Amino acid sequence: MTTNSPKRLLFWLSIAVMVIVFDQASKHIVVTHLSYGEAVRVTDFFDLVLLYNPGAAFSFLASHSGWQRWFFVVLAIVVSAWLLVLIRRHQAETLQPLAFSLVVGGALGNVIDRCQMGAVVDFLYFHIAQHGWPAFNLADSAICLGVGLMILSQVREGQAKKAIAP
Repeated sequence: MTTNSPKRLLFWLSIAVMVIVFDQASKHIVVTHLSYGEAVRVTDFFDLVLLYNPGAAFSFLASHSGWQRWFFVVLAIVVSAWLLVLIRRHQAETLQPLAFSLVVGGALGNVIDRCQMGAVVDFLYFHIAQHGWPAFNLADSAICLGVGLMILSQVREGQAKKAIAP
């Protein structure tokens, strides 16, 4: 497989598709087995809970009248389209197209929820006693991991440029 081949591009796109499939499958399992607000204790610090978030991270804009649903759908589609261009452009690399693929898969996984239900299904809840992190899902995890890898890629690129500079 050459570094810029249709197979390589398809590989990166398949990662995005796998994120969507795992995200949607996990949400389907939670929605079919839990009632809204129900929590299942898994460990002392982790529960499965069914919540619907009409906003974004940390329920940003969740209390608004509904316009945010379509705003986040359009935003995710525009960002995903741009990242698909970047995947194609950087397909010969490893870290950047992986990062972009994770973000695309996560963003589109949440777009599916917003289009179908008007909100994103969140179900992973980590906590210490009554203090917890807001619930999230696999799509959110993929987005965060992808952004982290983007930052790492940029840091490495900056370090490589410094090492080359006289």
